[in-house]
Amino acid sequence: MENNKNGKAIASMVLGIVGLVFVFFGYFAFIGIIASIVGLILGIMAKKQQPSGMATAGIVLSIIALALCAITFIACVACVGCLASAPAFYY
Repeated sequence: MENNKNGKAIASMVLGIVGLVFVFFGYFAFIGIIASIVGLILGIMAKKQQPSGMATAGIVLSIIALALCAITFIACVACVGCLASAPAFYY
C-alpha cells in the first residue's frame, strides 16, 4: 500500500489556518502575512508535486489569509497614523 500523504500540502493548509487566526490580532497580522506567504509557496509546490484537494485547500486558505491580514495590517497602521496626527487637546 502506497503512502500518499503530502507534508507540503498539510503544512500549507495549517499555515493558511494560522494566517486566518492572526487576522484578529491587529498589529500581529504581519505574522499572518508571513505565514500565508509561506503557505502559498508550499501549496503551489505540493500542487506541482502531487495534485490533491488538500494542496488546493492550502492555496485557497493562504490567499484568503494573505488578503485579510494585509487589509487588517493596513487598517491598523492607518488608525495609528490618524491618531498620531490628531492634535492633542488640553483642557
